[in-house]
Amino acid sequence: MLDISAVRAICLDLDDTLWPVWPTIARAELALQGWLTPRAPGAAALVADSQVRAALRQRVMDAHPDLHHDLSHQRQELIRLALHQCGEDTAHAPEAFEVFFAERNRVDFYDDALPALAQLAARFPVLAVSNGNADLVRVGVSHLFAGSVSARDAGVAKPDGRIFAAAASRLGLAPEQVLHVGDDPALDVLGALAAGMQAVWVNRDGKLWAHEAQPHATVTHLGELCALLACTQGIKEFSGR
Repeated sequence: MLDISAVRAICLDLDDTLWPVWPTIARAELALQGWLTPRAPGAAALVADSQVRAALRQRVMDAHPDLHHDLSHQRQELIRLALHQCGEDTAHAPEAFEVFFAERNRVDFYDDALPALAQLAARFPVLAVSNGNADLVRVGVSHLFAGSVSARDAGVAKPDGRIFAAAASRLGLAPEQVLHVGDDPALDVLGALAAGMQAVWVNRDGKLWAHEAQPHATVTHLGELCALLACTQGIKEFSGR
């Protein structure tokens, strides 16, 4: 059961918690292909093929095992590899990645996300904790967050406890004072529990919980989370360390 009185700050996942990520990625893939086609048609054809794209990504991961957590690096190197494989100008890679990244940050929020985020941010410091590479400024919600810790920042991805420890440190709090909220049972809930945080599972699709360890609470949308936390007065403090 959620101990609301202990919550001093909230860590919030982004992809598939505030917005559905795969429609966003699909649009970004199309934007990338459209930009590449007149400049590097061979590479455009490669990145348009999902199986080829997966194989290229695996080659990038095999070549850089220490950077599996860095999705921006993976994407730019994938583009560079596609260009190289087709004998096309690899100097296109940074600009092509920027086209992809701009579209990747044009998200469609769940209907409950922005109202709930505003309510949460008015009561608690809210820190984004994500394995993805969404940019809060580009997305347009940086004013509602105390900051962010990404897998790229931490050097590890959820559910590794070090990213949760980095988040608690950034907030200047002990893990047990932080509530982590996210959609992924393993990455978000089990990862946060193992790190000593309380955890809320955002289960929008009515899935069954399949793990022995349990979330402290389950909600079907973020409005329910706001209702859960309304009975306590959050303390909006943030040391920024």
